[in-house]
Amino acid sequence: MLDPGVVIGERVFIGAGTTIGAHVVLGPDVVIGWDCSIGPSVTITHCNMGDRSIVHAGARIGQDGFGFAMSISGHVKIPQLGRVIIGNDVEIGANSTVDRGSGGNTVIGDGTKIDNLVQIAHNVRIGRHCVITAQVGIAGSPVLENCVAVGGHSAIAGHLNIGRGAQLAAASRLMRDVPAAERWGGMPAKPLREWFREQTTLRKLAKHRSGL
Repeated sequence: MLDPGVVIGERVFIGAGTTIGAHVVLGPDVVIGWDCSIGPSVTITHCNMGDRSIVHAGARIGQDGFGFAMSISGHVKIPQLGRVIIGNDVEIGANSTVDRGSGGNTVIGDGTKIDNLVQIAHNVRIGRHCVITAQVGIAGSPVLENCVAVGGHSAIAGHLNIGRGAQLAAASRLMRDVPAAERWGGMPAKPLREWFREQTTLRKLAKHRSGL
């Protein structure tokens, strides 16, 4: 079903049972699977999407990533040539953005759930059944293995690996790889127990200096 104002490019495939909201733009060669729901004012380009996935209002999928060769004479745009590959049963929140790959593809695995206002940069690879909550920013090329959970307002630097089942606390700033099944938090992020010890020590020092 297509709502009013939908724009569909050439060679687009839309599977049976999929609904497309008002004022959606689908670029050339986009593939959307069966029984998907695309909310109003969504833009999708350079994307293959699986079945039963949901994209909420205002999301932007498949736009160019932020890639430039920097020089004193000006910044030269690096061509972005990849696609976004979205698995089955994925949900992407309102006003979130998923950049296309620069060479390879940006990948979101089956069953992953992404909240509102999340930025996923080029060549990020997210495994199956991950959870990424609101206002998370992921720089280019990290790998999030299956079942990773990322707390809201966290930032993940580029080219990192987050192991299977790892969890990142809200408002964390991750600059290092995270082993599988570990829980990290803080700024910069570190194992949760280490972060808690640091916070407890700082609290005790503050009380000591204030005479409390």
